[in-house]
Amino acid sequence: MTFTRPWPRRLQLGCGPHPAPGWINTDWSDAPGVDLVGDIRQGLALESRSVDHAVAIHFLQDLFWPDIPGVLREIRRVLRPGGVLRLGLPDMERAIAAWQRGDAGYFYVPDEHARSVGAKLVAQLIWYGSVHTPFNFELAQELLQDAGFHDIRRCAFRESASGIEGITALDNRERESFFVEARA
Repeated sequence: MTFTRPWPRRLQLGCGPHPAPGWINTDWSDAPGVDLVGDIRQGLALESRSVDHAVAIHFLQDLFWPDIPGVLREIRRVLRPGGVLRLGLPDMERAIAAWQRGDAGYFYVPDEHARSVGAKLVAQLIWYGSVHTPFNFELAQELLQDAGFHDIRRCAFRESASGIEGITALDNRERESFFVEARA
């Protein structure tokens, strides 16, 4: 598929019900504002090296472990050389630290679903069964390296190591997330 949008071409992966204006929005469910509907595991209907940067916020963790390397390679395929991928992922280490200090208030899981801090930890880590692959920075880094990405950096919420204007605009869920940027 060829997009006539002017450069830079920005790709939002797994936009769900929140497509962003000015981005090529992808999701596996058809909805208003979604430009590409399909399963990324089957490939993106985009030309190789046709995207300047891509953002995937709370997307990769919903994939099964064996699917993630191929998905990252597909994202790298559509990024131009030197293009940037920004990931927002649930921060497993932050959740474990909250559990260790007994901080039930950290978790978004209501008491009617889980009363103890340990039960809340598990429910949040797997988010009621939708999370198939919990993440920490080291896992993200290894998977990105194996997919051919380089210059992999952990970033703060709404802060970028890339210097690309607007790449952090889709950041959300600050309290429970960590962010990573990598170059194709």
